[in-house]
Amino acid sequence: MKIDDKKIMRRVLYSVALILFLGWFIFWPLNKYIESPGSADNLRSYVTIPGYPDKQKGSFMITSVYLQQARPATYIWAKLTPNTSLENANEVTGGQSGKTFDRVQNFYMQSAINQAIAVAFKAAHRPVKTTYLGIYVLQVQNSSKFRGKIKVGDTITKVNGHHFNTAKGYQKYIGKQKVGSPLTVQYIHNGKSKQVTKPLVKISNSRAGIGIVLTDNTKVHTTPKVTVNPGQLGGPSGGLMFALQIYQQITGQDLRHGQKIAGTGTISQDGTVGEIGGIDKKVVAAHRAGAKVFLAPYVKPNKLLLKYEEGHQTNYQMAKATAKKYAPGMKVVPIKNFNDAVHYLQTH
Repeated sequence: MKIDDKKIMRRVLYSVALILFLGWFIFWPLNKYIESPGSADNLRSYVTIPGYPDKQKGSFMITSVYLQQARPATYIWAKLTPNTSLENANEVTGGQSGKTFDRVQNFYMQSAINQAIAVAFKAAHRPVKTTYLGIYVLQVQNSSKFRGKIKVGDTITKVNGHHFNTAKGYQKYIGKQKVGSPLTVQYIHNGKSKQVTKPLVKISNSRAGIGIVLTDNTKVHTTPKVTVNPGQLGGPSGGLMFALQIYQQITGQDLRHGQKIAGTGTISQDGTVGEIGGIDKKVVAAHRAGAKVFLAPYVKPNKLLLKYEEGHQTNYQMAKATAKKYAPGMKVVPIKNFNDAVHYLQTH
């Protein structure tokens, strides 16, 4: 081989090696996820109530965290960027596939919307009816004999022909059965009713169980009907802000007084506001969108709680510290329950 040919071959090999390295550096997925500030969106475009338009100035804003799988290039970027964190994939998804994880997050969002509608209508003294559909399957454990039949996203409607109106009702009935005894389960999968019979397995406290992680699946009925389209958002953390938007529309009150008001927090049936993850990133997102008020879940801190909290701070503590550093001029308001939020907005 001629010397010139060797030089050309060496250059080709170097070029191929460089292309492969750049491809790996930019595209190779790592077992990490990057969490960074997402968006702060005006809820006016999300909520529709016929006959009750939102004509008031200002906006209620739902905040989000942007989640993406890390690549070598973005891993380095995340390490160097403030308010951006790296999390192990299993801690984010619970070991679920991307499709299953998205399905669960969508359910959490729909559940939060249902709770928000119910809380808002009750606070407005308007009639609301909640129908209990069954128990929603969040996870099927490896030990379950139902694995492969019942899947994440299914809703169990009956066991041995019995329907109950709470998850506790199902758990109490199943817990009275013997480990290894057959249980016939009726469930909804992709909109179709199915049935399967399998033996029960031993779960915690040596009780019999199906071997699933579950939560309640309910549907809310109101007049007028409330339609909420969350778009690509998932998870339960928008409950508080959806409830405020719906409440303002159904009552006609002007709670915003022309301001951009952002916030976050889950909401339960009794109106309690619960903590969420990534609140520092949500404060930054709200600041970038021009919000001057941020409603943050509040729980009284204690040593045991702070031991397990993200960054060893409660949501309110972390939101306040983030605002002080990255969102000057933003007021962070502690919120324990829905009535707290309404009272604050009515009086400020």
